[in-house]
Amino acid sequence: MNRKINGFSKLSKKAKMEWLAKVHLKNPKKGLDLMNSYMHIDQNIQKKHDEFIENTVANYYLPLGVAPNFLINDKIYTVPMAIEESSVVAAASKSAKFWLSRGGFKSKIISTKKIGHIHFTFDGEKNYLIDLFSRSKHDLIKSTELLTKNMRQRGGGILDVNLIDKTEKLINYYQLEVGFETCDSMGANFINSCLEEMAKFFRESIENEIKNVGSIDVIMSILSNYTPECIVRCEVACTIEELTKNDISESKIFAKKFKQAIEIAKIEPYRATTHNKGIMNGIDSVILATGNDFRAVEAACHTYAAKDGQYKSLTDCEISNDIFKFWIEIPLSIGTVGGLTKLHPMVELSLDILGKPNSHELMEIVAASGLAQNFAALKALTTSGIQKGHMKMHLLNTLNQLGASETEKEILQRVFSKTAPHHAQVVSAFNNLRNTQEGDFSND
Repeated sequence: MNRKINGFSKLSKKAKMEWLAKVHLKNPKKGLDLMNSYMHIDQNIQKKHDEFIENTVANYYLPLGVAPNFLINDKIYTVPMAIEESSVVAAASKSAKFWLSRGGFKSKIISTKKIGHIHFTFDGEKNYLIDLFSRSKHDLIKSTELLTKNMRQRGGGILDVNLIDKTEKLINYYQLEVGFETCDSMGANFINSCLEEMAKFFRESIENEIKNVGSIDVIMSILSNYTPECIVRCEVACTIEELTKNDISESKIFAKKFKQAIEIAKIEPYRATTHNKGIMNGIDSVILATGNDFRAVEAACHTYAAKDGQYKSLTDCEISNDIFKFWIEIPLSIGTVGGLTKLHPMVELSLDILGKPNSHELMEIVAASGLAQNFAALKALTTSGIQKGHMKMHLLNTLNQLGASETEKEILQRVFSKTAPHHAQVVSAFNNLRNTQEGDFSND
């Protein structure tokens, strides 16, 4: 069957669904029924979802969980987390409870500057460009006044503009690097609009002046998702003696191994990648729940992890004078206004759960969630092993994959209540239970 189609975007949603089912699915009716079953019963809410993106044919659900008992800067939060991976929410909750009685998490905003660039080439004399830029700088900023008016009233706007020479890396390549403060919004559209306006003014205002000394070509104007000057730090600390817990009998040995695990992630990229992936479990789930761009946050954090020339751990640890200190420092460009915050009902709910934080407070919460997740992972790895908790939480997923009934789930959850079974053990126990039940039925 020919799968090529013209004018797909112009079809109604119903027609898109029907075409998709007919052309791509072995059982069109089953596929259509499934897509329709994931539609929201409230047509107003569904319409909002349909308008988030293009060519919508259904909704794709993720569970929204909460991790209570997060003590952050002496305030207790219940943190919403949208994620599909089992054990993440449980691990965050366990870490939060662990640190609740040990002073909690201390988060601090270091800086909030965001960056955008006008990328251009100039084939004339460098010193001439430098002089031209210095004379044009004030007017460049002034050219965006209509765009920045509302942001300036909220305390934000354009912070600075600098000419960056990149000709050593690429012939005739320069940048105008623009710094922004976007207050409680992530600010992507605001930044990009300002950059494009500045680029237009820059090109038009100097073309006549430079025509006898060189030519300028604006290639593109775009924000950077790398925000090394929009930084939040979060840490936990306690005496080594206070680390003792039912699964930590020797606190000094635990602290030493914990620190060694981080040192390995600082020098071994294979380990650092998995180490940071676990951190991002905690970060991304809160970012997603609060309607922020987790892809941008991921990109920034991973770039930051390699800022010194080698990819390494985003967290660090110090043991000094019998004090255990564990911290994270990450770039976070996020917002609590604009975007999906007023459009997606679950985003609005998540922000309500957090007490309607401003962007700085949300940065502090997100950093704490990432740190909590990493603490839980390293604690498990250096004590009982990661699989014990993970497989216990994964048990229901396995049973659902096997098609277990509610009764079978209850029985097998009791069987494995004190152990962490591997997949093969669960399958074997399920088959034995099913065979036993069938045998019982046959004797009726």
